[in-house]
Amino acid sequence: MLPLLTALIPIASKVLDELLPDTIEKDKMKAKLQTAMMDHAGEIEKAAANIVLAETNGESWLQRNWRPLLMCLFGYIIAHNYVIAPIFAVPYVDMPPQLWDLLKIGIGGYVVSRGAEKGLKVWRDK
Repeated sequence: MLPLLTALIPIASKVLDELLPDTIEKDKMKAKLQTAMMDHAGEIEKAAANIVLAETNGESWLQRNWRPLLMCLFGYIIAHNYVIAPIFAVPYVDMPPQLWDLLKIGIGGYVVSRGAEKGLKVWRDK
């Protein structure tokens, strides 16, 4: 969840930079915005978990499995670059920084979804 908030804050800051010429007022608004985002982080995390749960309970095989497949692909790319390529002297796959960001968000979503899934299972069994 934190990667999502850290991605949103600079975007909102740019908008405030364009809207408010006064630096003092702008800094106050940025602080309020950061506080509001952190206050509502739980709600944002819950909404993200609900989306992932809806996907895992979906009718289509692809809908249920696209995240794990994508994470397996990322895992292969990392293994290829840091294990296979050095050992076998084959070219490595260039990974742009955005791919690392996507990987962090994906792993965060996977952790949230697995936690929610296990929590629901415990709740149902009671």
